[in-house]
Amino acid sequence: MRANPGPRLTSPIRRVPDPTVGRLSTYLHCLRALERDGITTVSSAEMADHTGINAAQIRKDVSYIGELGRPGVGYDVGHLKRCLMERMGLGQPHGVLLVGAGSLGSALCSYPGFAEQGFFIIAVFDSSPAKVGRRLGSLEVLSMEELARRNRDLRARIGVIAVPRDAAQGVADCLVAAGIRGILNFAPVKIEVREGITVRNVDLAQEFEALSYYMASATD
Repeated sequence: MRANPGPRLTSPIRRVPDPTVGRLSTYLHCLRALERDGITTVSSAEMADHTGINAAQIRKDVSYIGELGRPGVGYDVGHLKRCLMERMGLGQPHGVLLVGAGSLGSALCSYPGFAEQGFFIIAVFDSSPAKVGRRLGSLEVLSMEELARRNRDLRARIGVIAVPRDAAQGVADCLVAAGIRGILNFAPVKIEVREGITVRNVDLAQEFEALSYYMASATD
């Protein structure tokens, strides 16, 4: 008699809607915290308390990954964490190329949280002769002219753009030509890339403006 394989990933894999992807990351952080605290099972209601996301929404989001919960028991914390990591492509570390050795680039390079989640900045590039050859932490700043050649050996697939807006498109073109398939763009401008390349834009000024709006609305 075959043993019950337990909760399983859904097959075939369903496409996860974009709004759900961000929430999956929130659930993953929650599960990691629960695991550190020695908690082995968690219900959607308990996850709702930790994340502030409605329990019904949590169950719906997790259903895109697979049939992972048990009625009256909830989710196995370790198993759900592993399934989320597998679906999100986090089963192995990711090497990251950072372009821009200014203040923002320096801050990003020194942030330890990326490595804790499996993202490692393995090379830093800049076009300024004044910055090339300097060090950001343990890394020497390299010339942009070396990017494609260096990545033939490094084989990074993620790039970070931390340059002024007028340089962002050129940097994106160089990253894509060097084999980068995902770009995190901190420049306050839309960049154009070919189909198959994923771009996530992070506009810190826009986030501050939104925060200001909500603060002002709360005092009306």
